[in-house]
Amino acid sequence: MIRPTVRLTLLSGLALALAGALPAAAQEASTAEQTIDVMNTLWGRHPGLRANHAKGVVVEGSFTPTKEAAAISKASLFAGPAVPVTARFSDATGLPFIEDGAAKANPHGMSLKFKLADGGEMDVVVNALKYFPVATGEEFRDLLKAVAQSGPDAAKPTPVERFVAAHPAAGTAGATAKTPSSLGRQIYNGVNAFVFVDKEGRRQPFRYRFVPEAGEDLLAADAAARQERDYLMQEIAARVSKEPVRFKVLAQLAEAGDPIDDATKPWPDTRRTVDLGTLALTKAVPDSREAEKALLFMPNALTDGIEVSNDPLIDARVQAYAVSFGRRQQ
Repeated sequence: MIRPTVRLTLLSGLALALAGALPAAAQEASTAEQTIDVMNTLWGRHPGLRANHAKGVVVEGSFTPTKEAAAISKASLFAGPAVPVTARFSDATGLPFIEDGAAKANPHGMSLKFKLADGGEMDVVVNALKYFPVATGEEFRDLLKAVAQSGPDAAKPTPVERFVAAHPAAGTAGATAKTPSSLGRQIYNGVNAFVFVDKEGRRQPFRYRFVPEAGEDLLAADAAARQERDYLMQEIAARVSKEPVRFKVLAQLAEAGDPIDDATKPWPDTRRTVDLGTLALTKAVPDSREAEKALLFMPNALTDGIEVSNDPLIDARVQAYAVSFGRRQQ
């Protein structure tokens, strides 16, 4: 669950409203457990729901690969015809009733589970941020702790102000994600690098980018604030029931010297992109709330031909997602 907005103003607002002391047991817990604990401190613990990106909606569709994808990776996902996909769109924070147009609902996320022809599955987790606020799981935990400790009585500079001063991306990453008119009209980015492996064993680091075929359409802050509480969740369910919502699935390829182990550092827009195929979302799940309880999207749930990079955030996310999933099953 490592995907909330991190604009300093939003962090400060959360701290003022929701600050509280961390459980004493958190000092002895793993980094992943501490991360989920502080999320529960900030946003409350809501039985059966995710610690972060608690509010969401599930839809279904398919992915059709291109020939270019098969040339750059031996993954079975790219070798054959279209495969079924289950997708979950979500708002940031662990608040299940957050207003979709609220600033702190950014970045919106999209998690995907591809049903492979051999019976296996592959997951992809992306969000609207162009880069992440911190580079490691420990730093993300510390960022959340700083928010929780920066209440109205905190001395200046507050813990979160000191953290942002030492981690510049934490003060700017949140501003890269804005509220869309539709969840089907937002660009979703993979802030973590993965690695393609082709049939000859050649390796190519890359990052995902999902670009809506209808174009991105973002709202001004005042227009977003005027929307109905659940407008994004309701709109995407209605939209896919009427017509396919399509995304071009792109891979931005790293070049020599591009950091693949630091999600705070985006690669230049001039880097080559490869069209991997088309994601077409065509069906709203009848009982989305029930369907999402069983869904667990893991960034390391891959298939032969796609591997994790040395980005430490990938494992940090896996560990935190597992902790959150275990708690919401209790």
